[in-house]
Amino acid sequence: MKNKFLLVAAIAIIGVAALSYFCLPVLWLYVIVMPLFLIGILDMYQAHHSILRNFPVLGHIRFIMEKIRPEIYQYFVESDKDGAPFNRLTRSQIYRRAKKLDDTTPFGTQLDVYAPGYEWLSHSIAPFGHTELNFDPRVKVGGPDCKQPYSASIFNISAMSFGSLSQNAILALNGGAKLSNFAHNTGEGGLSDYHLQPGGDIIWQIGTGYFSCRNQDGSFSPAAFAERAVLPQVKMIEIKLSQGAKPGHGGILPAAKVTSEIARIRLVAMGQDVLSPPGHTAFSTPFEMVDFIQKLRDLSGGKPVGFKICIGHRSEFIAICKAMVSKSIYADFITVDGGEGGTGAAPMEFTDSVGMPLRDALAFVYDVLKGFGIKKHIKIIASGKVTSGFEMVKHFAMGADMCNSARGMMMALGCIQALQCNTNTCPTGVATQDKDLMRGLVVSDKKTRVANFHNETVKSAVEMMGAAGLKGPDDLHRWHIHRRVSQNTIETYSDTYPYIPTGSLLQEPYPEKYQFHMHISRADTFIPDYSMMLN
Repeated sequence: MKNKFLLVAAIAIIGVAALSYFCLPVLWLYVIVMPLFLIGILDMYQAHHSILRNFPVLGHIRFIMEKIRPEIYQYFVESDKDGAPFNRLTRSQIYRRAKKLDDTTPFGTQLDVYAPGYEWLSHSIAPFGHTELNFDPRVKVGGPDCKQPYSASIFNISAMSFGSLSQNAILALNGGAKLSNFAHNTGEGGLSDYHLQPGGDIIWQIGTGYFSCRNQDGSFSPAAFAERAVLPQVKMIEIKLSQGAKPGHGGILPAAKVTSEIARIRLVAMGQDVLSPPGHTAFSTPFEMVDFIQKLRDLSGGKPVGFKICIGHRSEFIAICKAMVSKSIYADFITVDGGEGGTGAAPMEFTDSVGMPLRDALAFVYDVLKGFGIKKHIKIIASGKVTSGFEMVKHFAMGADMCNSARGMMMALGCIQALQCNTNTCPTGVATQDKDLMRGLVVSDKKTRVANFHNETVKSAVEMMGAAGLKGPDDLHRWHIHRRVSQNTIETYSDTYPYIPTGSLLQEPYPEKYQFHMHISRADTFIPDYSMMLN
């Protein structure tokens, strides 16, 4: 990109000079060409705007358009998969938070407070002041069998693989995690040099392809896993069962895209298509899955091991819980991914119509863990369109201990949602392997923005909890969040999602809404047993 611009600019100036030699009236062209040339040079070597580095001079058109359209400070509403609207910060506000600019807004709320779906937090007449709050709350992850528990931030980077993201994006994300002491999930694409180089804490995700820990036939390799899992930077291990963007769907990396670097990182062969099956081959039953969790914990030296799941058949999750209780082996954490989660490329119908939305899934997972009496051993991580302090607060109220963010962190990197993630032409250098486009993302600048976005979002969540008279996530409950259901009906989350008693799933009679799923689920198989219900 840089060389192309310099070549075009040089030709233009030589051409203008030649014309002016023969025709004096064209000298006025210097007034246009020379300033544009100088602006282009400055654009290419500044570090703060990826668009201008990749598209010198032309990139200014985008910023001019932003200035004249009414988008600053404006909220917008999208539709959740269950039909309920949700609010999130616009890109401009995420950028402002990442740049540590003024985060206030004039003229009050931008939302229709009488529209169904509007939500708010109950505040207190006796709030906590700024000096009374802890702006770096930590969560200890590690159950009874964990020898190396991890003190985690309440807000971390969600799973995004190298290959989907550029090396510069991975370096900046992990660099930001290092600066502000939070964790970076590798995604299922393997543990790359770019995850390790900056020194930030790592959550290593193990997907169905077992990348970075596989044999040549695609099966799980204990030796390859142990070699990498004991690295000091790797703080937790996450088994990916499913993701919200395309639950139950595998993937393929065509042979043409398997570079020597990708082959080395993922432990795959060049010249062959690389498959990510829909399901795991290392286990096939809940009992085997629980044993696999313990195996990874032992191979990693006792680090926290958990799994990521987008809830589908409720009986399957209950079967996993039955297996954990039966064997007294517990996951250290569970990442609940909402069906509204995103990815760089997925079939549209999977994205729109498969998988339980996050709010419903969180309530279900929390209640089942409490019902089996094992929530005390397991932390819950919420993942799915988490970009603001209020969204974190809502998820804490539903039962989450921590939150992960992918799109918010990408926007902090400079993502403009150009929707070209799957074309290798991302204009900001975030989701591309094109070296020319990648250079637009300056790691030293963007890692600071990632750290800022993390810090400011956590600060927002903590301040909101303080305003409610609460000191931390553990104090939040479902009755703290109100939701307008209709024009004249308001419910709290506890009205919509009532709690069930601790231990109520350990013996009959079960709570009514769980009876069907409890009866058809078994710890020795993921396949529901409908025979009792059909007879």
